[in-house]
Amino acid sequence: MKKGILIALLALVAVSCKTQQAVVATAKAREAQSAAEIAKGHYASQGDFRTAYIKGSVSYKDDNQSQSLSTEIRIQKDQKILVSLRLLGITVAKALITPSEVKYYEKANGTYFEGDYASLGKWLGTELDYGKVQRLLLGEAMDDLTAAGFIASLEEQMYKLEKQSAGTEKVFYFEASKYLLKRQGVSQPSRSRILQVSYDGHKEYSGLLLPSTIGIEAFNKDKKTTIDIDYTSATFNEDLTFPYSVPEGYDREELD
Repeated sequence: MKKGILIALLALVAVSCKTQQAVVATAKAREAQSAAEIAKGHYASQGDFRTAYIKGSVSYKDDNQSQSLSTEIRIQKDQKILVSLRLLGITVAKALITPSEVKYYEKANGTYFEGDYASLGKWLGTELDYGKVQRLLLGEAMDDLTAAGFIASLEEQMYKLEKQSAGTEKVFYFEASKYLLKRQGVSQPSRSRILQVSYDGHKEYSGLLLPSTIGIEAFNKDKKTTIDIDYTSATFNEDLTFPYSVPEGYDREELD
């Protein structure tokens, strides 16, 4: 899967749990609100946890291939994320994501990658850091919505926040009940780069409101990558280990 495996690895924090899963009802937005009110409502809907142990599935597709995998994710919030991808029960790739760097290896090509977020941002077409990756995967707005410059409006019966600066356009859509994020995206039209993330539904897991599915589409000039993620189970606040080591004989891969 080469570079495509990296997007899949970054798109795999899927949260669910062993207790009863309650589907969260959403509401249509009918009255305009300020950007500050929308941001406040969105942040109020977010839960908190120390660690998460997650199992799920992911489907990956680009212009050359498609593949479905199972995944196991371990999160120590705000510190590290360990992702394992499996095919028929066999680990085919693993990634360790921290605030300072991203590491991953995959068996099919015997390659590994180690680098900072600048490399990934250049490739995906948007600035990234650990916080943005974690928030994206948990169904939270990637950017700080309290920052200046966001314009609020109503569109498609959802609250919409948008911001444009230095050739980059950012947009966020929220439902009206709990200000849950339904879509977010960042684009650089002059460079033909777009990243779009959608959250079709949400569920409540031990008091946490999280997306039940995540759909990611990344466009980089004439290339398109699609990732669909579904969640199956998770437990929270357990003591976890994060084992990661590159097998001997693997070749280092560069993102260009």
